[in-house]
Amino acid sequence: MANYRFILSGGGTGGHIYPAIAIADELKSRYPDSQFLFVGASDRMEMEKVPQAGYAIEGLWISGIQRKLTLRNLAFPFKLMSSLLRSRKILKTFKPHVVIGTGGFASGPLLQVASSNNIPCLIQEQNSYPGITNRLLGKKVDVICVAYEGLETYFPKSKIKITGNPVRKDLLSVEDKHIKAKDAFSLIHSKYTLLVLGGSLGARRINELIEQHLELFEFLNVQVIWQCGKLYYDQYKHHNTLKHVQVNAFINNMDMVYAAADIIISRAGAISVSELCIVGKPVVFIPSPNVAEDHQTKNAQAISSKNAALLISEKDLDDHFEHEFSELVTNEEKQKTLSANIKALALVNATKDIVDEVEKLLARSSSHQESAAVSETKQTTMSKNP
Repeated sequence: MANYRFILSGGGTGGHIYPAIAIADELKSRYPDSQFLFVGASDRMEMEKVPQAGYAIEGLWISGIQRKLTLRNLAFPFKLMSSLLRSRKILKTFKPHVVIGTGGFASGPLLQVASSNNIPCLIQEQNSYPGITNRLLGKKVDVICVAYEGLETYFPKSKIKITGNPVRKDLLSVEDKHIKAKDAFSLIHSKYTLLVLGGSLGARRINELIEQHLELFEFLNVQVIWQCGKLYYDQYKHHNTLKHVQVNAFINNMDMVYAAADIIISRAGAISVSELCIVGKPVVFIPSPNVAEDHQTKNAQAISSKNAALLISEKDLDDHFEHEFSELVTNEEKQKTLSANIKALALVNATKDIVDEVEKLLARSSSHQESAAVSETKQTTMSKNP
């Protein structure tokens, strides 16, 4: 059985980390004797999350450039040089057959050095608007796996493969768990269930919106499972005294809570959008306006433009939310249309398809490493016999 070596790099947020872990898991299932190494930013969450998933990780001293003039930007050239040198050492020691990047600061230096040394490289872009790291790397890597159409504007068309974003396997069967899930959350089966997701830390504006409309939800006979985030739980936990409201800091069993939901309000991060396409429930996207290049709005527009979800910007919530949400709850035909359309956009085999692309690079990698070994042997022989 093949004993390959893979380096995966990506981090800073869960949206970069979890796709990398999913790709590694699929590679490990195909090549159990292979070796895996992750490379991340030394002070970011990947240094904790990757070892929890069972993989080794090396940290680089790297961070992004701030969009305004700060003292932190003065350190960037030194961090970049340090990370390039460290990447070179990691690659020389580990000798990967393929390097895979999923975005984030650390993947930039590593894949820059790897591609310059003719090591086969693949990047996976989660968003409909690529981050600056992947936009720069797109010119150098061999394959670019994307989740949205129309990215030829940012990447060479010949390198693009539409695969979708890796998501948790347990989300593929949520339809079968609807009744069991409602019982698990002690929900009333005759009522609609609204699931509110603002991310693990929480979304201030979404939390304010939900609190303002708790009476509306009760009037519409809607019960609410509300993930308010760890930062806001103490502020909103007192609403657990209401019969139709469950406030949570964080929800771990996402497959069950997705299964219990009838309607979902969510941010529009790339992985959330991909998960919601697979789940196939009516969705109201409220994108965060506080992210680079407003990419959450672009993610949501890619879905709402196909009549597959509702999109309400934060600035329009006061004027439009009550009317649009009320109409959605009372219009079963609209619910069915949104549900069918968003499910049609799901790419359920994303992880498998990405790893299929990695496998295509392995043949080239093996021949490259053989050539490198022959060259190294010749140089050693020549040095011994001048």
